[in-house]
Amino acid sequence: MRIALIADTYAPLRSSAAVQLQDLAAELLRQGHQPTVLVPSPELGQSWQREELGGVEVVRLKALRTKDVGYARRTVAEFLMPFVMWHRLKKTPYAKVRWDGVVWYSPSIFLGPLSRKLKQASGCRAYLILRDIFPEWAVDMGLMGRGLPYRCFKAIERYQYGVADVIGVQTQANLSYFQTWSRQSSGRRVEVLQNWLAPAQNTGCSISLSAGPLAGRKVFVYAGNMGVAQGMGVLLDLAQQLRARHDIGFVFVGRGRDAQRLRAQAQERGLDNVAFYDEIAPQEIPGLYAQCAVGLVALDPRHKTHNVPGKFLSYMQCGLPVLATINPGNDLEQLINRERVGRACSNASIQDLSQLAQELVSEIASNSDLGARCQALGAKLFSPEIAVRQIISGLAH
Repeated sequence: MRIALIADTYAPLRSSAAVQLQDLAAELLRQGHQPTVLVPSPELGQSWQREELGGVEVVRLKALRTKDVGYARRTVAEFLMPFVMWHRLKKTPYAKVRWDGVVWYSPSIFLGPLSRKLKQASGCRAYLILRDIFPEWAVDMGLMGRGLPYRCFKAIERYQYGVADVIGVQTQANLSYFQTWSRQSSGRRVEVLQNWLAPAQNTGCSISLSAGPLAGRKVFVYAGNMGVAQGMGVLLDLAQQLRARHDIGFVFVGRGRDAQRLRAQAQERGLDNVAFYDEIAPQEIPGLYAQCAVGLVALDPRHKTHNVPGKFLSYMQCGLPVLATINPGNDLEQLINRERVGRACSNASIQDLSQLAQELVSEIASNSDLGARCQALGAKLFSPEIAVRQIISGLAH
């Protein structure tokens, strides 16, 4: 199948979404399909550019910047993004391509108009890969009320869903959100599409924990975005709670809106069991995890929607058990407990989280099968091969 794969981020960016999409495109190619990635690129000097990455065709279309800008500017840029991309695309040889399927990734919620244009022009089906439910999570977090901005975002959200024939959500708990949507047309389907991550080789890492302040400790690692949605203050509280355990340390690697604040707080508290490092390349992540004992997952407890963070997949793939502090009712808690790949806490109690962390350290010392269980779960649920087969099935029926 010739497939248009639309997203607002792609390699060489290092975000989890960019890595996921690159893995998905590579697997589509491996299974004999012909993916073309359509992605906005504000840094372009011309209106569009074609390139190949790992054999995958990537078409970059000049658009306004949506990353690392203020909320108002970002909203305007994202709203205009699909229209600007369509305008640029019409001036390329790809304007006349007949697609066998359209696949797009959300967030962003604003790519619906471009997806509709391509779907209608080719008379094909469309598959929405939905990784978070916005604006609901922003309301849950207290970042937005239910006034005019919320109603505008809801209208854009509903438009996006209206374009899709199939929506792939992250967890079973998200299915109920789409009951009304799926009943509106007999051809619509919503299903659980697990996240995915291609196997990665340990090619080393620029961070050497054995040469730093955490040398000799069992290290709990968090690598990824440090933003509002993660609610990472609780992880600093955990580090403070366990500072008397000189065999345990915490390392935070990445960037985000809260990264500098967290660094400053750790310094103010005098936490000598914590180290911070800047973002590293995705290919260095296995080398980092090989130096660690536990992977950390944090989701703000105010969330009412559910997701499985990409970093959880990378922990499983690298055989790293997980300590998770997440929102109540999240399917991830059941998954961790059922598969026995770590510990999960959803009651926001620092005392309980501290106890679970120490239990996990003890289990790691006594259970040689723990890492193998993690890797087996990663291979069973979170492979690009499974995701591609599911998406192709949705486009074909």
